[in-house]
Amino acid sequence: MDTDVVTRFDFYIGLSLAVSSCLFIGGSFILKKKGLLRLSSKGSMRAGQGGYAYLKEWLWWAGLITMGVGEAANFAAYAFAPATLVTPLGALSVLVSAVLSSYFLDERLNVHGKIGCLLCILGTTVMVIHAPQEEEVGSLNAMAEKLKDPGFIVFAVCIVASSLALIFFVAPRYGQKNVLVYILICSVIGSLSVSCVKGLGIGIKELFAGTAVLKEPLFWCLLVCLVLCISIQISYLNKALDIFNTSIVTPIYYVFFTTSVMACSAILFKEWLRMTADGALGTISGFFTIILGIFLLHAFKDITFTWDSLPLYLRQVPQSSPWAQPYEPLPNQDFPENRKAPRDTGTDRRNNGTLTI
Repeated sequence: MDTDVVTRFDFYIGLSLAVSSCLFIGGSFILKKKGLLRLSSKGSMRAGQGGYAYLKEWLWWAGLITMGVGEAANFAAYAFAPATLVTPLGALSVLVSAVLSSYFLDERLNVHGKIGCLLCILGTTVMVIHAPQEEEVGSLNAMAEKLKDPGFIVFAVCIVASSLALIFFVAPRYGQKNVLVYILICSVIGSLSVSCVKGLGIGIKELFAGTAVLKEPLFWCLLVCLVLCISIQISYLNKALDIFNTSIVTPIYYVFFTTSVMACSAILFKEWLRMTADGALGTISGFFTIILGIFLLHAFKDITFTWDSLPLYLRQVPQSSPWAQPYEPLPNQDFPENRKAPRDTGTDRRNNGTLTI
């Protein structure tokens, strides 16, 4: 078969896997939220208060399995399509979750929220497009050399230290008040989990090629770290979904998670060494676009503003404006019926020669 045909066939396979991944991941948030709402209605201890009753709820497990299928499809998509295609498509899960939450969770996403979602997707896409490609790592030995790099060791220590500070000091005080606390924990831990996934993927490829990777300590260390990181992510993501609106949690989590993963990949695979000037400019522009999107999502989430009410806002004129009052003809002295009775405001007025108070 022609090489170009095989390449195009692989491209469409990767595209299909990436799109299906977005559908599964976006739907998993809805299933998890429905399960948590059912538990809350039964009077069970909520996840936001430290409860784990959701482990007995089948809807929550359905959401977890759906998310696992989506993540597996997303991981497989990188084997067929380029990362510059797969990673931006992950933003579609934000739209899927927002649309489904409006139908199944009765959560209204106002105009500001919709614009914020689009800006988050646009900014993240711009960042990914301008980001350099990661270096090729074809074996666990090469991965081990990358993990021994002093820059990555410092980064990993900072991630672990900040995560512990957030978990033990910040989350108990501000976790139920600020949506960013739990999401930051999930995001920074997620950067390490993605690195573990990439290392395990390399090991699995070597295993299929006949290499005895099961005897490598690094393979099992990556597996243990992955299980630990995913367990922490699931726990704090459940707390965020239980307390805050799904349409707010999903896009903010996506933005912070993607940013953390890109930073970790840049340090681990030395992507920043090949970044050009236009790439740096595009990354900065995308980052500020994401900040604007997050601001619109978080600052105006309680304002009732829809496209249907937009004409009313456009027609409304401030009362202090001289054009706010409707036009009325001046009363004619020759036609008493055109005169209007003055309002009683407690001040002296002359009306037909009599004094009224």
